[in-house]
Amino acid sequence: MRVLGINALFHDPAAALVIDGRTVAAAEEERFSRRKHGKRPVPFSAWELPEQSARWCLRRAGLAPADLDAVAYSYDPALARPAADMGLDDPFDPLRQDYARRAPDFLAEALPGLNPAKVRFVPHHVAHAASAGPASPYPDCAVLVLDGRGECASHLAGRYVDRELTVLATQELPHSAGLFYEDLTDHLGFLRSSDEFKVMALASYGVPRHADALREAVHGNGDGGFTARPVDWAALAPRREPGAPWTREHADLAASAQACLEDLVLDLARWLHARTDGEEVLTLAGGVALNCVANSRLHREGPFSRLWVQPAAGDAGTALGAALHVAREKEPTWQMDTPALGRGWSDDELRAWLERAAVPYEEPADIAETVAETLAADGVVAWFQGRSEYGPRALGHRSLLAHPGRSENLERLNAVKGREEFRPVAPMVLAERAGELFDGPLPSPYMLFVHEVAREWRDRIPAVVHVDGTARIQTVDRAAEPLVARMIEYFERRTGLPVVVNTSLNTAGRPMVDDPRDALECFGSAPVDLLALGPFAVRRKAVFA
Repeated sequence: MRVLGINALFHDPAAALVIDGRTVAAAEEERFSRRKHGKRPVPFSAWELPEQSARWCLRRAGLAPADLDAVAYSYDPALARPAADMGLDDPFDPLRQDYARRAPDFLAEALPGLNPAKVRFVPHHVAHAASAGPASPYPDCAVLVLDGRGECASHLAGRYVDRELTVLATQELPHSAGLFYEDLTDHLGFLRSSDEFKVMALASYGVPRHADALREAVHGNGDGGFTARPVDWAALAPRREPGAPWTREHADLAASAQACLEDLVLDLARWLHARTDGEEVLTLAGGVALNCVANSRLHREGPFSRLWVQPAAGDAGTALGAALHVAREKEPTWQMDTPALGRGWSDDELRAWLERAAVPYEEPADIAETVAETLAADGVVAWFQGRSEYGPRALGHRSLLAHPGRSENLERLNAVKGREEFRPVAPMVLAERAGELFDGPLPSPYMLFVHEVAREWRDRIPAVVHVDGTARIQTVDRAAEPLVARMIEYFERRTGLPVVVNTSLNTAGRPMVDDPRDALECFGSAPVDLLALGPFAVRRKAVFA
């Protein structure tokens, strides 16, 4: 069975292709269009489809649209109600719903040869859930979905038994943990439905002195649902205009909202654990599942012994979930063992890109050794290897790498990327060494938890230690990522440090680098010392001699 999954309605449009139960391709539209998040989440953009990523998925498998057995669209307009009836201030929502109903015809126009009758609507939160439970290593598990909104709800709690979903609770709009955090994001001068991770980072600089006041508005109800009433943010801290300096008041408000969100996640998880008779495994999806600080508190204090978070937990992941949900009706479900589901190029193709660009390049015996040597000399490396990652995290395929032992490298990388100074960067560490340096859930291959950095290591790797003494780590499995593992080993031989700095290969406001042209453009416009493009090395000094 050949199923193309589509996420399009709100934000982060994406496509995923499942063939005979196995995911063969998944990619976000932003990586092709070069528009961050693909589009803004407004009704007027709801008609825009992930046309480029969908066509690439089909090309990857050698399929034409007519070859598809189904297209799974991650929203079901039949479940939606008028926004005003749900207590939402969204006067143009009828336009969004009209576009959703017409999605089969829009898709048939975008993918000539597709029969619109093959389009299946999958409820938004079911698609989120299917990206987590069935894709996880656990056929039996609980699943918790929290985000801004779906058709008429903002939350789903359920249980998978033999990868079949039973929904146990939902929370109807307007109550929404995701919209609560989005509203604060806007109040703090960041971009709604885009910059929520900045609020999470800023929270570490504050004290949660408003948490009790916020808990009066946002709290669990003890029945698997919750209350989330509007908050008068300005009564707690002045609005920050975009680009203006942040103050302690802003950091305290961020810390308070973060604490409130964590309390809510814990409350819902405890209810779900009891409702599932002590299920051991919890899987997570939805935009709130990208809050790695909340995930870590859930790991420490929650009732589940194991957590698994979908690396593309945001709306992009619903393309994958919708396809898996439809494919599950006839095929065994695929288990996600890597997020590297996007585009990749052969060595010959990469060489052709370099020769077309007419840049001097080397082909060293081992690119991992060359990169380690550059990092040990305090150079910044653009690392472009294999297929690109599905989801918002750079996980060793499209990364900027640096030396973690120099504290100034945090400021240096934020300057290279044009980011706020309070933003942390992450460490990559071999899975078998992680326990020596970091305390938290291990392994952590998708950078979705924060870990306490061991005190004896904080002064040795200061670039990756956040202000609160934590780091959002990525553990590297030798079998899954042999090239990355070898590079880290070579770096340790030179420096004594089993860690390298890893942040996404992009600059502020732009999507992560995806193809070789993007990599060359980023290398040319940012002060990066070495571009490792597959097995080839491009040195800044040689290009700009």
